[in-house]
Amino acid sequence: MLTATQETKTDLLRDLGLPEESNYQALEKLTETESRYLRDLRVNLKSALSGETLTLKEAYLLALSAAANEENDVLSKAFEEKAIENGADQGEVAEAIACASLLATNNILYRFRHYANKDVYEQQPARVKMNIMMKPVLGKEFFELMSLAISAINGCERCITSHEASIMQLGTTEPRIFDAIRIAAVVVGVSKIVR
Repeated sequence: MLTATQETKTDLLRDLGLPEESNYQALEKLTETESRYLRDLRVNLKSALSGETLTLKEAYLLALSAAANEENDVLSKAFEEKAIENGADQGEVAEAIACASLLATNNILYRFRHYANKDVYEQQPARVKMNIMMKPVLGKEFFELMSLAISAINGCERCITSHEASIMQLGTTEPRIFDAIRIAAVVVGVSKIVR
């Protein structure tokens, strides 16, 4: 008979579409020690992905982008499959991954400019191609929302402020923004346990 924690582990893996016999070191440690946190982790993930302002396709694409940003291949594959199950096409999946790459680049550049706080760096052209931002497959509003979520993960104040303002101008609501940030935050947490 399985303990409650073993059942939670099985349920979490099932939620992610991962084989129940999967073995991830941190997840096994939580299971073996009957950690109550494992239940919290599963509840947090389910709650974040079922936010009221995002479709399941959007939720899983955001989760995919966050997992790609965290370089977590296990979760990236799991969220890609879930996004496709919920209507995403390969172009949208690729763009979610590309968003993580582009924002990793931009967040470093703009975070440096912010922290260095020198006009000389502000005046230097970034020389980073960002054509994907002009006509995203996912649509401007959702791409900006995803960019905001990745910028929040990477801790770039300037990018967070810029993307949040852009999204608000496109008619997004604060609850939708917060749902996206919750997904990003929870996926980063899950990424520490399932790798």
